[in-house]
Amino acid sequence: MTWTEPERRIRTAVVGYGLSGSVFHAPLIAADPRYSLDVIATSDAGRQAAATQRYQGVKTVPDGDAVLALAGDLDLVVLGTPPATHFPLAKAALETGLDVVVDKPFAVSSGEGRELIALAERLGRVLTVFQNRRWDGDFLTVRKLLAGEALGAVTRFESSFERWSPEISKAWKASATAADGGGVLFDLGTHLIDQALQLFGSATVAHAELQARRPHEKVDDDVFLVLNHESGVTSHLSMNLLCAQQGPRFRLLGSNGGFTKHGIDPQEPFIVAGGGPLDAEYGVEAPEWAGTLGRDGHLDPLPTERGAYPEFYRLLAAKIDDGGASSGLPLPVDPADAVQVLEIIESARVVDSAAL
Repeated sequence: MTWTEPERRIRTAVVGYGLSGSVFHAPLIAADPRYSLDVIATSDAGRQAAATQRYQGVKTVPDGDAVLALAGDLDLVVLGTPPATHFPLAKAALETGLDVVVDKPFAVSSGEGRELIALAERLGRVLTVFQNRRWDGDFLTVRKLLAGEALGAVTRFESSFERWSPEISKAWKASATAADGGGVLFDLGTHLIDQALQLFGSATVAHAELQARRPHEKVDDDVFLVLNHESGVTSHLSMNLLCAQQGPRFRLLGSNGGFTKHGIDPQEPFIVAGGGPLDAEYGVEAPEWAGTLGRDGHLDPLPTERGAYPEFYRLLAAKIDDGGASSGLPLPVDPADAVQVLEIIESARVVDSAAL
C-alpha cells in the first residue's frame, strides 16, 4: 500500500493506550501520512514508555485534560477510553475546537449520543465513531455476496462473537455497571448490531436474553438478540465470553442458497503479533478459513475479502481535508448510526426485563 505525501498533516492525539489505542488507533494513524501522531494520553508509566519507544517524537501525557490543554497544537482527538468517559471527553474536545473520533460504544445512552451530534453540528466540528468492524474481511465478503444473486432473498442472518474469557481482564470492566457501559452487549454487541443494521436496515428487538455467567460479572457476558428488520430479514445475534466451542461467525440463509463462515478477522491479532497496516500480509486471511457458499451437497469455498481498517482513517482524512463538517464527503461512520445501535441496546434491556 502506498500513499501520496500530503501538504498538511492532521495533528492527532490518542487518549487511552490500552487495546483500543495501542492496537487499533495509534498504528493506523501512524501508518497514514495524512496524519501526524503527536500525543498519546495514558496514566500508566509502562504504556507511556511503550508508546514513546514505538512512535518516535510522540508526546505522552497522563489524561484527556492534558490533551485538551494542548488543543491549540492539535486538529483531532481520538478517544479510546472506557465508555463512561466518552461523553464528557468528546463534549469537552468539541467545545475546545477539535474534531473527534469516539471508539464504540459511542456513549452509554442514546440521549448522550444525540446531544454530542447536536453539539458537533452547532460548532461545525467533525464527529464520528470507530465502528472498525465494518471493514472486517468477512463482513466485506458478506456485503459483496449480498450485492449479487447467489443467496437469493435472504431470510435469516446469524452473527456471533464468541470467546473463551473466563476471567475479566480489565479492572474497569470488572467494576463497570450497565450505566458505565459495562458488559458484552455494549462491547462486542455494538459491532454485531451495527453490522446487522448496515446490511439489512432498521430493526426492532423481538427477543433478548442477557445473562451474567462469570462469577464476578456485574452486567452481561452471554447475550442473544433477535432483531426483526423492516426489510423482512430476521437477525440472530449472539455474543458470549464463556464459550468453550465457537460456532460460525456468520451464517446467512436465502431462497437460493446459504453462506457459512467460521473464524475471526485477522487484523487485530496481526497487529498484536507485531505486524503493521502497511505490511503486505495485513488483513489477508489464510485460505483455509474461507467460508462456504451454496447448499448442502453443493458447497464451494468463497475466499475472504482483504480486511481494511485503514479505510476508516482514509475516509476521515478526506472529510477533514475537504473542509471538515461543511464538506459534502461522507463520514467514515455517521454518528446517527451509532445512536441507532444504542437505541437497540436500550430496547434489548427493556425486552429482557419484561421477560423475567
